[in-house]
Amino acid sequence: MCAVSDLGSEASGMSGTEWGRVDDERNVYVRTADGERWVGQYPDGTPEEALALFTDRFDQLAFEVDQLVLRVNAGKTSPDEATEVLKTVKTKVADAHAVGDLAGLIGKLDALLPVIATQREARKAERAAKAAEAKEAKERIVAEAERLATGNDWRDGANRLRELLDEWKALPRIDKAGDEALWKRFSTARTAYTRRRKVHFAELNEKRESARLVKERLVVEAESLSSSTDWGPTAAAYRDLMQRWKAAGPAPKNVDDALWKRFRAAQDAFFGARDSANAAIDAEFAANAEVKEALLVEAEALLPVTDLATAKAAFRDIADRWDAAGKVPRDRIRDLEARIRKVEQAIKAVEDEQWRKSDPEKSARADDMITKLEAAIAQVEREIEDAKAKGEERKVASLEENLESRRQFLDMARRAAEDFS
Repeated sequence: MCAVSDLGSEASGMSGTEWGRVDDERNVYVRTADGERWVGQYPDGTPEEALALFTDRFDQLAFEVDQLVLRVNAGKTSPDEATEVLKTVKTKVADAHAVGDLAGLIGKLDALLPVIATQREARKAERAAKAAEAKEAKERIVAEAERLATGNDWRDGANRLRELLDEWKALPRIDKAGDEALWKRFSTARTAYTRRRKVHFAELNEKRESARLVKERLVVEAESLSSSTDWGPTAAAYRDLMQRWKAAGPAPKNVDDALWKRFRAAQDAFFGARDSANAAIDAEFAANAEVKEALLVEAEALLPVTDLATAKAAFRDIADRWDAAGKVPRDRIRDLEARIRKVEQAIKAVEDEQWRKSDPEKSARADDMITKLEAAIAQVEREIEDAKAKGEERKVASLEENLESRRQFLDMARRAAEDFS
């Protein structure tokens, strides 16, 4: 493009190329669409050296233009920056002291304008999309913050609000009015939550302080009972203290743990002493349990009852000896009492059955019922015969159904009467 041509130079005393020339005084000109333009002078060298100097300058400009074209087409510079650089380079080319196709370089630069315009629109669309995404994300953050602000999740809620704040900071700004409106809602939600949280913990601290005072009194009371030997009432008192302890609620944790340790120590001291005393009593009562086990063998041998009077007399004697045997260990009371009660109930059941069967009032009522049913059956039988004589078949069927029902009742009454005979 910038090769030097000597065509006609010897005849004219000048040296030149397609894009420029050098005169005898070593003035260098560049050819443009508007005519020649002086670009410089190189008096100390040959025409070729003079022309080469200014074509080299053109090559440097061409390289700069080509690099700009590559960067713009690759999208490595923003549209605004590319526009500014384009203006600078274009001015530089237009005023360049160089020899070469300066108009071609201007054409390359102008060809970048629609490329930059397209990139600007793409950037604008991309910014709009990101702004829409950011707005949606911020609206989600605000909605979640407002939901947390009305809840009572005091630990996880505070952590989540901090996370939401970090998410907000990482998002790009949207339009000023929209951004400020969403931030105001977000900030209001955080403030409301923080205030409610402070009130909650203030109330909680107040309740814990109140619980501390109550539990300190309960501990003193528990410790005063720890040496009591009045086992029953004191055990009941400790159960009441435990219910009051639970109802008091939690005190500050370190205080609560210390008070509970003292409370349990007092309880353990009392119940440990009671258990030791009961163990000594149980050892003393073990012999009584052996006596009652032998009496149970006698009592259970009375079953099944065949002679009620004999069984009753024998059980009365066993019961007297049972009472005389005295107390047994606490862990034996239930099973021993259950076995003796079983024998007693079996004898009573036989006695009740005999009484039921021999009850004169029930026997009289059963006999009276039989008499009435027999009279009623005889009456129905007469009515059936009368209806048959008159040919009243429907009445006959109804009366026969009634007769069958009364005969069933009569059978039941006779079986009941046999039980009382």
